[in-house]
Amino acid sequence: MKLAAKTLVLGFALVAGAAIAAEATDPTVRERQVLMDTIGMNTGILGKMAGGETPFDAAAAEAAKAALVAAATEIPAKFEPQATDPKSTSKPEIWTNWEDYLAKANALKTAAEAVDATTLEGVQAGMGAIGGTCRDCHSTYRTPS
Repeated sequence: MKLAAKTLVLGFALVAGAAIAAEATDPTVRERQVLMDTIGMNTGILGKMAGGETPFDAAAAEAAKAALVAAATEIPAKFEPQATDPKSTSKPEIWTNWEDYLAKANALKTAAEAVDATTLEGVQAGMGAIGGTCRDCHSTYRTPS
């Protein structure tokens, strides 16, 4: 479990780092990047706890979970406008496969809501589902950076 959690944390750190390095100028796209940075940061908090890189803290885990659920809830509204920017890694397939994209965004929200943030074991168990939803969506709707 520790190796899987560490792999997830590394993956999320790379995603968050790429988003920060490629800041868009279009305000709509920039809002999306900020939202994805929020998701990456809070997933990273949970992932570091799950992987033993930081001590488990139930209050911090619950706050990260709540922020993750809130951010996942915002995905449809932030991505509905079909704005583009050269710095964006979003694929146009988001809008041509909108219902699938919404289902993937909802899967992240559902996975985040299911995390038991009261125990380390609960966070560890929930990270696989969260990571899986991120991978699923990014492999379909995000260009590699």
